Amino acid sequence: MQQESNLFSQRSGEFITLGTGTSVGIPIIGCDCDVCTSPNPKNQRGRTSVYVGAPEGGFLIDTPPELRLQLLREHIPWVHAVLYTHSHADHIFGLDDVRISGYRLEKPIMLHCEEIVEEQIRRSFNYAFEDPKHNQHHMARPRLDFSRVNLEAFELLGLRIQPIRLMHGTLPILGYRINNIAFCTDVSEIPPESWQHLEGLDYLIIDALRIKPHPTHFNLEQSLEVVERVKPKRAYFTHISHSLEHEEINASLPDHIELAFDGLSLPLN
Repeated sequence: MQQESNLFSQRSGEFITLGTGTSVGIPIIGCDCDVCTSPNPKNQRGRTSVYVGAPEGGFLIDTPPELRLQLLREHIPWVHAVLYTHSHADHIFGLDDVRISGYRLEKPIMLHCEEIVEEQIRRSFNYAFEDPKHNQHHMARPRLDFSRVNLEAFELLGLRIQPIRLMHGTLPILGYRINNIAFCTDVSEIPPESWQHLEGLDYLIIDALRIKPHPTHFNLEQSLEVVERVKPKRAYFTHISHSLEHEEINASLPDHIELAFDGLSLPLN
């Protein structure tokens, strides 16, 4: 079942921002603002997620509602695993789209997450974990298994993964450092013990929701302060609302900082 067409590849060595939008996506349903109606594709933002092309396969960070469309757009045939930052709807509700991966790989897709995230996934996708009440065909239920994540580094598909404790308002969540890249979405506070994991980065990808302050996300000013402290070679802002127009905001930022966009590819060194 693992044969690929020439159109698809695992994009080995790439870190791809599949989606860079806020929880409602951009354009927002019913909104006719300049960003939501913009013809610039970089202003069209799916819910936030990442694909990592590892040496031994590919994995996701989060599974947003647009996941199927994101994987098709990037010609990614399947994924071997998922890392989760937290269990809000915009980060987990595309999980069923990995069902085809388990079928093709003929094994469960590993979901790496904290206990509270596993509990929410089991409730939200109960059909995947409970004995079926009726006869089902072999593809009806996703093949999923869990691996508990704590704050210790671990290996995944040939890469070293370092979880990073972050705060999303009062909710503890995770960011991840993978080689030379750190991904920190939905963050409003970086605890003191977490800053060490953001040292010496080539790329920092971090939440920057909007210009106004927000109770559970960094705004643009706060994210710029983090970049100034961490000093990565380059920084990209993600989980972006419709208040940030791509070209306009980029023109106001330092040369080594810019808004991410759906389909941005960075090298994993």
